[in-house]
Amino acid sequence: MSTRSYIAFDNGDEVYMIYCHYDGYPDHVGAILNLYYTDIEKVEELIDLGDLSYLSKEIGEKQDFDQPTDKNWCLAYGRDRGETGVEARTFVNLKQAENDFNAGGIDYMYVFDGREWLFKRYGHKTFSSLRDHLTEKA
Repeated sequence: MSTRSYIAFDNGDEVYMIYCHYDGYPDHVGAILNLYYTDIEKVEELIDLGDLSYLSKEIGEKQDFDQPTDKNWCLAYGRDRGETGVEARTFVNLKQAENDFNAGGIDYMYVFDGREWLFKRYGHKTFSSLRDHLTEKA
């Protein structure tokens, strides 16, 4: 089983969103985003990778999808497996991106608003601060 998530960047004009297949719960994907993807340039680089099999602390380089070179590198469907149609999806606003999330099948949604990561679990109505959530658990 996998815990699927969406990772999004809201730049104020549009929202760009990618899919991440594995370990989407806050203590994994959330913690990695909160620790390693905290500036706009790195978030944009992550979004540019497109859909991910798994998120890691480094963007990394092209690697063999079936035998990854480095577990500290993200594993991307487009870059590493050569799939097409896995680019980031663009939405007019966060509400439109949330509609895609609310359609079901995805467990968590993470959004970087330029300052911090917000998240929510499927079925929940509002976003919460990821930093606050992780601090409370510590």
